[in-house]
This record gives sequence, C-alpha cells and structure tokens, in this order.
Amino acid sequence: MACDECDSSFFRQKIGRCKRCMLMLTGLCMLGWPLWYLLFWEQITSVESLALLAFCIAWSGLLALHLVVWAWRSLSGRE
Repeated sequence: MACDECDSSFFRQKIGRCKRCMLMLTGLCMLGWPLWYLLFWEQITSVESLALLAFCIAWSGLLALHLVVWAWRSLSGRE
C-alpha cells in the first residue's frame, strides 16, 4: 500500500487513516449501490442480488467505520 499506516500490522492503527482505502471504498459504494438498484431491485431473492447486496452493505459499513474513526481522531486531536 501507499501509506505508512498500511504497512503496520494492527487493524486499529490502519482504520481511519488510509486515504487510499477510503477513496476505494467510496468508489465501490458509488458503483455498487446504483448497479444493484438498476439490475436487481425487482429480484431481491436471487443469488446475484443477495451477493451484490451483501458486498454493498460490507463496503458501506467499512467506509462508515473509516469515516467515524477519522472524524473522532481529527476532532480529538490524536492525528
């Protein structure tokens, strides 16, 4: 990875600091959610729909975790 935080081995040190990860997750969310809505909205119980939905929820959750920790570190002055 490109940043120093990504070379460390602890998850707690990486979360909320890696701008590359946050940009990649933002792109995946911006691509995944509209794709799911356009292609699989009517067939919610199909395997493809559920798989894409699970990935979109995971990406969104990880992005939200990154942003919450980033905001907490920025506001508390730990950066």
